[in-house]
Amino acid sequence: MYKILSPIGTEIEIPENAAQNSTTFDLTDLPAAKRYYEENGYVVVRGVVDQALCDSIRSAFEKTVKPYPGYIYRQATANPEKNRINEYGFVMNSLLNLQSLNDVEFAPLKKLAIKTFSSTPVKDITREIFAEDGKLVQSMYFEGNSETWPHQDTYYLDSERIGTMLACWYALEDIDAGAGRFFVVPRSHRIDMVKNGKNFDVAFNHGQYKELVKKILSEQQLEFRAPFLQKGDVLIWNAKTIHGSLRTTRPQFSRSSLTSHFIPASHRFLQFQSKIKPLNLREFDGMLFHCPKDMERLSSRVVLGIETTFPKTFQMAKKLAIKAVVK
Repeated sequence: MYKILSPIGTEIEIPENAAQNSTTFDLTDLPAAKRYYEENGYVVVRGVVDQALCDSIRSAFEKTVKPYPGYIYRQATANPEKNRINEYGFVMNSLLNLQSLNDVEFAPLKKLAIKTFSSTPVKDITREIFAEDGKLVQSMYFEGNSETWPHQDTYYLDSERIGTMLACWYALEDIDAGAGRFFVVPRSHRIDMVKNGKNFDVAFNHGQYKELVKKILSEQQLEFRAPFLQKGDVLIWNAKTIHGSLRTTRPQFSRSSLTSHFIPASHRFLQFQSKIKPLNLREFDGMLFHCPKDMERLSSRVVLGIETTFPKTFQMAKKLAIKAVVK
């Protein structure tokens, strides 16, 4: 086992390899995986993505995103940014919503990501947990291993039925224990936290929320788990499960991975625990995908131009708009 500090400064042990993992499941045993997910707020399913497809996705990222000089929307800020590449050649600002990328520059990566999210195994997993088809409302791509603060996804996005949304983290390579490993806090999906708004709104008091999560983790002495994921494995977690990524101690290793968030096809999409947000839905391979700021649309490209020309003004306007919604 590998010893590392948790986000609250306690020493924890995480597995270096699959043999040291806690409970995991195969695609042949999804009913048992669902029971584990409902009890613990997360589950690991092995071999969901073909390893050759994982390699192709990483290759497409290398060929399309790495050399791209322009702006792409990023996960941590939801703002358009240029690549930030570290000393090891890894893109540190992860991508947001691959399904919305422009086909001209990013078709190979977009196509393969969509193929992964809408694959039969992923459909089977979401259908098992939802008891109906799922639709994708957000996706991401990580290569560099920046640390992500502990949080519940529901603070930012969820189904209209709080705690129904699930998310999947797909390992595109064997994830090293020191490469900013993804962690979950088992059974934290049972915790009802403060609502997004007032002194804890995401627009102007995001730091307050982050500190609250750490306080709860510390006071309740909750457990951290960071399972070893082999290339092609998927970790599924609930919208209310506290999770994030650990600090990086071996920066020479990348953390190449995809993330997707699904809600039941019959549900509406809830943003910031306050607003039912209409979805810009497109169908790919028999699954509905929400494509916000779809770069295939002229209007989205115009907005991107405004955001990158007047970034501070646009970001402040966005914060004020969010504050008005979550008041």
